[in-house]
Amino acid sequence: MGTLDNKVAIISGSGRGIGREIALKVAREGAKVVVNDLDEEPAKETVAAIEALGGTAVSCIGSVTDPDFGDRFVQTAVGSFGGLDIIVNNAGYTWDSVIQKMTDEQWDAIVDVHLKAPFRILRAAQPVIAAAVKKAKAVGEPVPCRKVVNISSVAGTGGNAGQVNYSAAKAGITGLTKTLAKEWGRYNVTVNTVAFGFIKTRLTQPPVDGTGTIEVQGREIKVGVNPDLLGAMEQMIPLGRPGTPVEGAGAVYLFCTPESDYVSAQTVVCGGGFNM
Repeated sequence: MGTLDNKVAIISGSGRGIGREIALKVAREGAKVVVNDLDEEPAKETVAAIEALGGTAVSCIGSVTDPDFGDRFVQTAVGSFGGLDIIVNNAGYTWDSVIQKMTDEQWDAIVDVHLKAPFRILRAAQPVIAAAVKKAKAVGEPVPCRKVVNISSVAGTGGNAGQVNYSAAKAGITGLTKTLAKEWGRYNVTVNTVAFGFIKTRLTQPPVDGTGTIEVQGREIKVGVNPDLLGAMEQMIPLGRPGTPVEGAGAVYLFCTPESDYVSAQTVVCGGGFNM
């Protein structure tokens, strides 16, 4: 018996990194998972890993910034598993620059993926959740507690030089979370945020030979953190080290469990004691 038996979860950006570990964690606890990634192969690998654990998963490939993605994501859950109980808005990346050098394209791309995409996914989910609640009440059944976990960052809680776009989008997630907690409380939905500190992923690893990039919809985006800066950051973390994707997933999982059914509109920093 798992703590999330018979729950249905959609997790954006779950083909790699923290998102993959979130998907594996909730699947181990019994949830059926819709896995998303921009690329087909990572999503297929996560689905296969879940199935190897004895779990159930399907994939929904594509960019969360596509106008129709929210509806498609939600309907994949409904069509495959008959409902929706857990939403984790995790997908994203960084595209850094100081403000005087930042282009409109950089600003729009990062705000779209980190703030507009979660908004669209949650907007698409509302009719499904409202209908399920109405149906349960009509037959006198208890309304289960559903969960939304939005992912933020210490850049959103305290700002970070060179990341005005990312910091603004992640700060916006706090406002979205607090507002939706008020709007969806009547549906017995909790809405919370996990703000990550320094978690070791492909986006934070030191670049090889001084360079590191990822491709996002035809754009080559520089990623990776200078080794000297990494060392300085580690010294500022009270626990003395960066977090792992598994530990990041654990913080998200806390908000998915029945033990957090009366916790809503909160932001928890998963940063080993560090906050901006």
